[in-house]
Amino acid sequence: MEGKKKTVVQLVSVVLVMGALAWAAVPLYDLFCRVTGFGGETQVASSESETILDQTIKIKFDASKESGMPWEFKPMQREMELRIGESGLAFYEAYNPTDHVVAGTASYNVAPFAAGGYFVKIACFCFTEQVLQPGERVEMPVTFYVDPEIVDDPEAKYAKHITLSYTFHEMDLADTDYQAALETEKTTEIN
Repeated sequence: MEGKKKTVVQLVSVVLVMGALAWAAVPLYDLFCRVTGFGGETQVASSESETILDQTIKIKFDASKESGMPWEFKPMQREMELRIGESGLAFYEAYNPTDHVVAGTASYNVAPFAAGGYFVKIACFCFTEQVLQPGERVEMPVTFYVDPEIVDDPEAKYAKHITLSYTFHEMDLADTDYQAALETEKTTEIN
């Protein structure tokens, strides 16, 4: 009987450990990608690079939408060339052609994946939820640079261009945000 109890305790322990690992897998993987740049995740900084190299790199811009997202969304420039370490400023345009308020959030990555850890965003529309009124068109900026350490990476140093991609996803408006958006609509209609 003692052997059966030990086996049951071991099986329950294995199930609990596996459940805990499964629960923690997504946030740990996300953290890993953000820290290492794996999977094209970019880095975030609060200021510009202090080092600017003479070597240049081309940055390409891409935009897409999740299926069902009603906005129009596109980059306002297709590409730019910068010195490595130099800050760049690019704009994306979003337009809400519907007759109702639509909120969205942007997910992003860069290609090639090896360059993800060296693509650094200083400011980006993707850091916050975006809410567009009916018929509203906005220009959304992203400020970035390519970390000069890219030239020392055995894989990333061969990148001649980096593509920055955003995908917009529709999201539910929080009750307070929705009420504020409705109030803005009413005020706009009255004026």
